[in-house]
Amino acid sequence: MLDLSIIIVNYNTRDRLRDCLRSVYESRGDFAYEVRVVDNASADGSGAMVREEFPQVRLVESSVNGGYAYANNLGLRAAGFDPHIPPPTSHIPTYALLLNPDTVLRPDALASMLAFMEAHPEAGAAGPKLVLADGRLDLACRRSFPTPEVSFHRLMGLSKLFPKSRRFARYNLTYLDPDEEAEVDSVVGAFMMVRGEAIQQVGLLDERFFAYGEDLDLCLRIKQRGWTVFYNPAVTVLHYKGESSKQHSYRMNVEFYRAMRLFHNKHYRRRTPFFINWLIDLGIPLFCGLALVRNFLRPRERKGVASAVYGKESGRRNAEEHQEAVK
Repeated sequence: MLDLSIIIVNYNTRDRLRDCLRSVYESRGDFAYEVRVVDNASADGSGAMVREEFPQVRLVESSVNGGYAYANNLGLRAAGFDPHIPPPTSHIPTYALLLNPDTVLRPDALASMLAFMEAHPEAGAAGPKLVLADGRLDLACRRSFPTPEVSFHRLMGLSKLFPKSRRFARYNLTYLDPDEEAEVDSVVGAFMMVRGEAIQQVGLLDERFFAYGEDLDLCLRIKQRGWTVFYNPAVTVLHYKGESSKQHSYRMNVEFYRAMRLFHNKHYRRRTPFFINWLIDLGIPLFCGLALVRNFLRPRERKGVASAVYGKESGRRNAEEHQEAVK
């Protein structure tokens, strides 16, 4: 029985994917794992690179770019996770890891995270401390759910004005010490280790989310079934952020705000007063329009996805790319 199935979704990030796979296969520890790369119809030779340089990888080449949730589900089903067709328990890996191709792991990262999950049997999912190439914390690696109140504080800039406030800074939990282990609402899909039992209970990712919000949605469903979600800063992972999303910044901005609407409609609309729903329905397209205008006016090298509420936004700085951040 496998301890871990690693699912990596790739879209036109061949060189990053190569570095990620090298770091995965340099992992140390006494555990059995497999790696499944799901390529979302890349045009940069990613699939050929994997076949030639990493023949041990189980490669799934999708003929269409169906989005992040769609591709992850292809990999999860291939690994044996499918609540609609329950296989024998012995055929399901104990854990699944959703991993972005723009991450680089320390040799002890996987073993340490597996040990953390074993030490916390109540944990349905957990994520590490993600560090950007310039050494800053990737704020998306620990979050609260974007309730209407939390989203309002974020969109109005109150979380930036009062980063130590437990009321206004709840979304990215910036009032917490980055090195403090914590139970959180959600971790990010760039590195999310999920207990196999939890996946079988709550189901796969919601494919209506194309590129944003699906990790929040999965964590919310996991917590609704009584599991906990942990931020584990004892494991540090380097994250070169936004390599795929900045290739199509216009569409990604639209998808970003579409995910906001979808998440609200799915989880909060029925228990939110009608006038708040009305404001949200008015505000989301307004913020989306402003984001598109700002992105259009930026220099080409700074185009990206609006850094607002839903996490996997692309970075806007051309930070020096080095691995010292995780040493």
